[in-house]
Amino acid sequence: MDLINKDKEFIANTYNRFPVVMIEGKGSLVWDETGKKYIDMGTGIGVNSFGFSDDEWKAAVIEQLGKLQHASNLYYTEPCISLAERLCEKTGMKKVFFSNSGAEANECAIKVARKWAEDKYGEDTYTIITLTNSFHGRTLATLAATGQEVFHEKFTPMPEGFISVPIPAAQGIGDVSAEAQGADGAAEEMLATLRSAAEQNKIAAVMIECVQGEGGVIPLPEETVKAITNFVREKDILLIVDEVQTGNGRTGKLYSYMHFGLAPDIVSTAKGLGGGLPIGATLLGERTKDVLQAGDHGSTFGGNPLACAGALSVLKRLDEAFLSRVEEKSQYIFKELEGTKGIKSVSGKGLMIGVETEKPAAEVVKECIERGVIFLTAKTKVRMLPALNIPMEELKQAIQILKEVCAN
Repeated sequence: MDLINKDKEFIANTYNRFPVVMIEGKGSLVWDETGKKYIDMGTGIGVNSFGFSDDEWKAAVIEQLGKLQHASNLYYTEPCISLAERLCEKTGMKKVFFSNSGAEANECAIKVARKWAEDKYGEDTYTIITLTNSFHGRTLATLAATGQEVFHEKFTPMPEGFISVPIPAAQGIGDVSAEAQGADGAAEEMLATLRSAAEQNKIAAVMIECVQGEGGVIPLPEETVKAITNFVREKDILLIVDEVQTGNGRTGKLYSYMHFGLAPDIVSTAKGLGGGLPIGATLLGERTKDVLQAGDHGSTFGGNPLACAGALSVLKRLDEAFLSRVEEKSQYIFKELEGTKGIKSVSGKGLMIGVETEKPAAEVVKECIERGVIFLTAKTKVRMLPALNIPMEELKQAIQILKEVCAN
């Protein structure tokens, strides 16, 4: 309690923290100051890709710590260059800009899109379309891009140049032929919505999350992605995919856009890339690789050798065999929870899962913490982002406790 009281006295009151003081962790287990053990199903909001104090990740960081902890971008460093090369090899993207967080990665994506559009179409072409219910960060620009008005309150006026459009729902669910017709209708409706926005604004890019994380762990419908792809091709504008939470193996693919066969012009990522150290990356495709020139952008800590060493350790382990095991664990969770007493629905991809419960989600999370399992929330849902390598025994224990809490 002494630490909690000091937190309230000295730290800005921006977080509604759970009453757990984490002291030490290993893998998917963490202990608090009283010695109580928890199974961690949140990984620091999707950051600790391989759990706490992973041996391989730790060894890579410690080795780099003995060489260089920082050099700045006035000089070249091997970890920074190697990480950029690895990201490009794994994605087919062409160049990378490194920063320190997801919001910064998205800020860079916005700047690249605007500069690209100005160079191609003129200085009045700068608007970026995002989707209702999206979340892109907490800086002023990324807040403006976020398609949730609740995040804009008290921080107006928002920077101009962003429009959020709704996602239509497919109709006719249940009948195969009607469902196909409904999907086609939803695609046409989405395309019409995008075209309407383009009639009133000069559009530089469309920015999406393939799974809306903070918005409730909701995967985009195939028809929505199809319509957006058609729209950006039709208008010859950029496609930006925000992979801050969905990236780095989280959804069972290296990046979630790979589920849809997309070829983005810009990809932003962060969170799980560093495995526990702060890092953001903005990946640039063929059309955007040379947009940024000397002086256009910068970051003092971007490409930090320690963070890059940790990220390299994460990336090299995310091969197809490993990702198939992520998918197997995902299927286990869905099978265990769908149709279970007290659970209305389960959504998400891979190990990024949202559970709509009959009880309030905050109440479910509180009871699970009391029983030694840490979950998160996303809007009205219980959210889970476990370590990608969580042992099945611990995963089964956590899911069983969640089921029992929801059923009672």
